[in-house]
Amino acid sequence: MTPGGGPAAGVHAVAVLAFDGVQLLDVTGPVEVLTTANAYGAHYDVRLVSVTGADIRTSANVRVGVDGSWDQVPGRLGTFLVPGRREWRHAVSDPDLIAATVDLAGRAKRVASVCAGAFLLAEAGTLNGRRAATHWQLAREMAAAYPEVTVETDPLFVRDGDVITSAGVSAGIDLSLALVEEDYGPDVARDVARELVVFMARPGGQSQFSARLTPRDATHLVVRRVMNLVGADPGAVHDLDALARGAGVSTRHLSRLFRAQTGMTVGQYVESVRLEAARALLEAGTDPVDAVAGQAGFGSAESMRRAFQQALGISPTAYRARFRTTGRAADV
Repeated sequence: MTPGGGPAAGVHAVAVLAFDGVQLLDVTGPVEVLTTANAYGAHYDVRLVSVTGADIRTSANVRVGVDGSWDQVPGRLGTFLVPGRREWRHAVSDPDLIAATVDLAGRAKRVASVCAGAFLLAEAGTLNGRRAATHWQLAREMAAAYPEVTVETDPLFVRDGDVITSAGVSAGIDLSLALVEEDYGPDVARDVARELVVFMARPGGQSQFSARLTPRDATHLVVRRVMNLVGADPGAVHDLDALARGAGVSTRHLSRLFRAQTGMTVGQYVESVRLEAARALLEAGTDPVDAVAGQAGFGSAESMRRAFQQALGISPTAYRARFRTTGRAADV
């Protein structure tokens, strides 16, 4: 620290804004990652602050001490991080909390949020015109409440310029490891991941949940049967005719029923499951891309490459390489 209270030269100042009802892991996960990084060559000055400077009580009813009030944070920030609470309407209705969010976001080189913290950034106007992520269970609510924000329902975290938003609580750890990698390189991020015994290699574009579970509202037995057929063997023949025969219905009936139940076509669902299978094979194994394409049911490496480019914006080869780091597959 400098005599005036600001960060010393070369120090990356981080402010984390805590408040009553905040999810405990939203706060402690990123703080643990960043402070652990200091043992491996990073230079983070992490300050946990609240609106009034008083300690806060989390959603787990655990009291957490803070370093002071938000307006005591001096000068420019390297990173401003906003955790969230499930009852997001309560958080965004607090004018003092929003004022603190607006001010700290305006003073930060980089702004990040964890889970429902994205609602505070949206209320502050920071996400207007940007893509953003939040917990999948809250995505529809966020899209409805903040139409100026393009809400991504699937990625673990999304970067749009100097603003990064992440999904549910554990995704804050993935986000923080990615920030460490960006600031100090992949070796430091890997050291932190090993120290904390967490999974290093979940890039931002990785899905929040399995493609096999995506259509959670599908309850019709025919649709479930088709989903089970595809999920059991993604590499098998799963054209519409074959699946309709397997389900004992006409292709027309299956198409109409599947879209009504899941919001997607049968073909879209098949490709999403095959994409997930290919990603798992690329992440865990060393088989050539051609072999992975065949095992996952794409038929050819070119077909798989097109699916990867459309869904993730990168090639299968680049995905495999990037998965060895915290890479930002969901970056703009």
